[in-house]
Amino acid sequence: MQRVLIVDDEPDILELLELALLRMGLEVTRAAGVAAAMQQLEAGKFSLCLTDMRMRDGSGLEIVRHITERNLDVPVAVITAHGNLENAVAALKAGAFDYLSKPVALEQLRSLVNSALRLPACRNRADDAASGLLGEAPAMLQVRDLIARVARSQAPVHISGESGSGKELAARLIVAHSARCSEPFVPVNCGAIPEHLMESEFFGYRKGAFTGADRDKEGLFQAARQGTLFLDEVAELPLPMQVKLLRAIQEKRVRRVGAAEEEAVDVRILSATHHNLQQRVQQGKFRQDLYYRLNVISLRMPSLREMREDIPSLARALLARIDNSGRISFSAAALQALAGYDFPGNVRELENIVERAVALCADGLIQTADLQLTPAVLEEAPAAGSRYPLTDYLDRVEREAILAALQQTNFNRTAAAKILGVTFRALRYRMERLAISGQDKP
Repeated sequence: MQRVLIVDDEPDILELLELALLRMGLEVTRAAGVAAAMQQLEAGKFSLCLTDMRMRDGSGLEIVRHITERNLDVPVAVITAHGNLENAVAALKAGAFDYLSKPVALEQLRSLVNSALRLPACRNRADDAASGLLGEAPAMLQVRDLIARVARSQAPVHISGESGSGKELAARLIVAHSARCSEPFVPVNCGAIPEHLMESEFFGYRKGAFTGADRDKEGLFQAARQGTLFLDEVAELPLPMQVKLLRAIQEKRVRRVGAAEEEAVDVRILSATHHNLQQRVQQGKFRQDLYYRLNVISLRMPSLREMREDIPSLARALLARIDNSGRISFSAAALQALAGYDFPGNVRELENIVERAVALCADGLIQTADLQLTPAVLEEAPAAGSRYPLTDYLDRVEREAILAALQQTNFNRTAAAKILGVTFRALRYRMERLAISGQDKP
């Protein structure tokens, strides 16, 4: 039988909590304060610790830190005074699994307990985080370590990073290792929802609430019930919607458009954006209170430029996934070119480059030219107008590179192809496309 430790210095509350947990078929151990709780934690094993925040001999935060610092495998939830969001956030930052506000609603208590008790099963089913986020660069090792730790909590996590750096993948990995691993994961691009539809999309609506509402409809919060709502590009939310979202997160309740009453929703919030959210707060474009509520735990995804040593292995891994035949490989020059490229689109751009190279390569070997990397000269060109139309500009850059190689080799096309890192057939194709004859001079 699974054991729960309940901690409070008020006997009446202990009795009510114990009764509710016994009805769930759990074994319950009481502790009448911080000191007694620590003794119980050292003496026995528990599946969950549920503690009040304020007690005569100390704070529930001390219990949270005690469990965290000693790496005790016990999820701990705190009970805070109604409306005291600061205490709840402090507990989550310290490592608490979740929190409940007084007066404790039995429905929310049961939901929290069930989530905590699901942790071992989900942890056993999940693959290692490394299988989703590849790389051995220090920045990626830190990301994987943090994902493994925050997955045990219900705390909101804000994921920042450049476009294409894998923010949604990180969110999915957090869920895969969490107590909500078997529950819905609902991603939403906040910038893609028209402002006038946001409230009904997030919270749902009742039949007749507005013209066209011919039936009741659940919103994103209801769809993610018991699971996770991933707010991608959260910086794009308009200020009026930010107010409504803040209340929904704090109260764990939403009101459908046209409804008279609120309904409880048990949802974990993960968010992401490529913008600097703190800068948006300073500019008055994002509410500070919502920022602190979403940014309880911060996770920054590194850019590919910060992981240059991992680029060749990442490219090979992507190639293995894209090329089912296993007959295509990279030339040494192509891997060197990838390692030196800046990848403004990060891993997403690398995937696109590899996919394109597979389609273009000849004889099963990806050469540098097959990658079609944007030349560095694009950024060095003195006049912006000379770079457009882009296709013409790229053709001119390619033509100049081919002519330079031909001149260096006295127009020996086989030798020029080796310099350019392409096959003879690929060079011949490009010369024909660009109308370069064997007698052209650069």
